[in-house]
Amino acid sequence: MESFVVDSISVAKSADEESRSIINIPVLNTPEPPTLWEELSGSIKEAVLPQGSRFSFLSWILSAIYGLFPVLRWGRSYSFKSFRSDLMAGLTLASLGIPQSIGYASLAKLDPQYGLYTSIVPPLIYAVMGTSRDIAIGPVAVVSLLLSSMVQKVVDPAVDPIAYRKVMFTATFFAGLFQISFGLFRLGFLVDFLSHAAIVGFMGGAAIVIGLQQLKGLLGISHFTNNTDVVSVVKAVWAAVHQPWNPDNFVIGCSFLIFILMTRFIARRKKKLFWLTAISPLLCVVLSTLLVFVTRADRHGVKIIQHVNGGLNPSSAKDLQLRGPYVGKCAKIGLIAAVIALTEAISVGRSFASVKGYQIDGNKEMMAMGVMNVAGSLSSCYVATGSFSRTAVNFSAGCKTTVSNIVMAITVIIALQFLARLLYYTPVAILASIILSALPGLIDIKEASNIWEVDKMDFLTCIGAFFGVLFGSVEIGLLVAITISFAKIIVRSIRPHIEMLGRMQGTNVFCSVRQYPVASQTPGILLLRIDSSFLCFMNANFIRERIIQWVATEEGDATKKMVRARIQSVIIDMSNVMNIDTSGIAAVKEIHKELALLSIQLAIANPGWQVIHKMKLARLIDRIGGAWIFLTVGEAVEACLGAKKNNGYDC
Repeated sequence: MESFVVDSISVAKSADEESRSIINIPVLNTPEPPTLWEELSGSIKEAVLPQGSRFSFLSWILSAIYGLFPVLRWGRSYSFKSFRSDLMAGLTLASLGIPQSIGYASLAKLDPQYGLYTSIVPPLIYAVMGTSRDIAIGPVAVVSLLLSSMVQKVVDPAVDPIAYRKVMFTATFFAGLFQISFGLFRLGFLVDFLSHAAIVGFMGGAAIVIGLQQLKGLLGISHFTNNTDVVSVVKAVWAAVHQPWNPDNFVIGCSFLIFILMTRFIARRKKKLFWLTAISPLLCVVLSTLLVFVTRADRHGVKIIQHVNGGLNPSSAKDLQLRGPYVGKCAKIGLIAAVIALTEAISVGRSFASVKGYQIDGNKEMMAMGVMNVAGSLSSCYVATGSFSRTAVNFSAGCKTTVSNIVMAITVIIALQFLARLLYYTPVAILASIILSALPGLIDIKEASNIWEVDKMDFLTCIGAFFGVLFGSVEIGLLVAITISFAKIIVRSIRPHIEMLGRMQGTNVFCSVRQYPVASQTPGILLLRIDSSFLCFMNANFIRERIIQWVATEEGDATKKMVRARIQSVIIDMSNVMNIDTSGIAAVKEIHKELALLSIQLAIANPGWQVIHKMKLARLIDRIGGAWIFLTVGEAVEACLGAKKNNGYDC
């Protein structure tokens, strides 16, 4: 009779294991995942060929041409009505862009005409290659500050302005090359190394530094520090104030700054008067230049721009320093400038595209930005990108396409041809006031407070970038932001969450007991989920220790409270684990070994494609048992409960 009972139990066990193995066939019999070479070649093919297309040389050429020049698509349906809107938007844009370009050139420590040159070639190229309908291209404050702060460490513009200019053009050339590479090989994720929080902090710190540096023009200071940190700038201003200085510069600058801010306030209150924001800087330039010319204030201490070279962009191809001691430094400056310029342009483009309900292509944007900066470096331009203030004016003026950039560029050409001499008497203080008026838009206190409320670690990145720029330099601010961001990723990778799961009553849904306290645990089964996409050398030991600790804690509670069922099965939900390395496999082996010593069965639910493949190769499946690998958590729980009911079998 006893032998009959034992035979019945063994038959039941074998039948149960056979049924579980049948259930687990989809998990264990998946095809091999793509190899590393297949993934790389697939990425390259996706980058070169259009999605879902078969290879054809002619179709590849046509798709490449249409991809590089979106104007060929939207240009077919372009109408005269759209042109009228773009014409008005382009003229409005030029009225703001001309004085801003001159001011940003001074911020970059270049002669005024180089800012105007940068508002000609890059916008024309972007107009035929860009995917944003609203973005306005030209020099911007943050990139101008970034370039001047880094290039002057290579060559002092006061000592050798010609060499400084050559290094600036070379850095622009490298910036364009990097941007083209990002777009061609779909490396846009490199731009994402600067998180939203880092950009908010970086922009805020840069805005304050730029504002303090404008005190040189606003106060008419001749000798000023080349450092960009707030301590050096404040010391320079304090020393200059105690020297003899002409208050007329300060009066002119502040008066017109108040005028610009007043027109902006009126334009915000009355949307129909948006053009006041665009035209007020140009009015300031015209009125202040006329005032200085009539009163001959330049003879009484008011500093003026003086000579501005007119005409079209001269070639700067021979100025590029592609050999010699500066190449490595220029490449480094170009890389940083490329990332900052792309980050600003893509964020600006996406913001306005979302308002109008269309999408921009990030990779095509990178290609367009890269080509325009390479071409700009050959035509006396420095790094150009999308400007938030000018894009806002372009948007408000009712632009329909990038033709508004063409209109703006043509207007700047006309201004350089016929009006350059009239800028001779333009006071430097006016350029400072124009730059200062554009800075409040870079300091986003509201967004910083939102970051604080949502994610304290993100706020740490934000504040780190802010103080890094403010008290160190632009490079230090970027380095601090990236370091904190990577530290946050590493900490979360090293110590991932391991959640205890429970079943929602009346369902087959299993979720975190901490998040949903109503979820109930299954007696005798410890169900854990690893919240990490990669079980690897960084977190393998931590995960192993945490799981064993969970088991020890639950076993201790069961011993103290005899009512509670002893743990008979541990189910690890690997639905979040996409990959595993040899350290991770070794950790799973150790977990299985330690649980086996406690007579506890280990089961694994929903392992990723790469995970199950590597577990097979390491023969870990044979050790655990193929019958204990499940497609879903529900199947694993039911199998453990079924095994528990068999007499004489303790899972």
